Amino acid sequence: MQKIGILIVLFGFMVSCSTVPITGRKRVNFVSDEAILPTAFEQYSGFLAENKLSTDAAKTAEIKNVGARISKAVDRFMRANGMSKEADAYRWEFNLVEDETVNAWCMPGGKVVFYTGILPICKNTDGIAAVMGHEVAHAFAKHGQERMSTSQIQQYGGIAVALATANSDPRKQQIWNTVYGVGSQVGVMLPFSRVHEREADRLGLVFMIMAGYNGEEAAEVWVRMSERPGADQAPPEFLSTHPSNESRIADLRAYLPEAKVLAKKYNAKNFSN
Repeated sequence: MQKIGILIVLFGFMVSCSTVPITGRKRVNFVSDEAILPTAFEQYSGFLAENKLSTDAAKTAEIKNVGARISKAVDRFMRANGMSKEADAYRWEFNLVEDETVNAWCMPGGKVVFYTGILPICKNTDGIAAVMGHEVAHAFAKHGQERMSTSQIQQYGGIAVALATANSDPRKQQIWNTVYGVGSQVGVMLPFSRVHEREADRLGLVFMIMAGYNGEEAAEVWVRMSERPGADQAPPEFLSTHPSNESRIADLRAYLPEAKVLAKKYNAKNFSN
């Protein structure tokens, strides 16, 4: 009965599908905004309280301005495409933190942080827009919620393997658990992260163009990223949560013509509503 129960739960998870707007990708997400956003907002406030905000007024203003323009473009898109309730749930905020780490991130619900260490890679306002579009896209596509959902599925899968091998000798149990752990991580979770990154790259490209920025710069950000010292020491792509720099550059350049068409179409629709 316990095995049947887990299978029913897994089946229920798998049919909890929705579609990512614009890309049309099917996603499994059973984590509601109501369940995750209050915690995300609290954690963001805690992070800001524990980290030093940049004292560079000009750069801080630039980050906030770019974020505002892109988030407004996303908000217009959502409201013009029957997503007003979702749009109302976002609490967009953009901050620049004094930290040499080359990074930026966005929490569910639209809470964005740029580290000062990524600004040389961005190089210019369009580069900032490329990174901002990418991070905003993660929130738009609900990648955080989806990762939580798939992690729970992975946990239940591990329980199912343990139950299925409960009567086997300990050595076989260990082998099966190891096979499942490696297989689910390399075969499911890591590729899933790479899918999210590519999707955020593409959505971000559309969003930055919708906001009036030069989409050509998106690939150039990754060219500069690939030229950083130690960039060639990255693990093989199949063992990484992110696509290789070369893959991202090629994909962004190939997708740029379509992104321009989509941005023009969505802007025309958004402003006509």
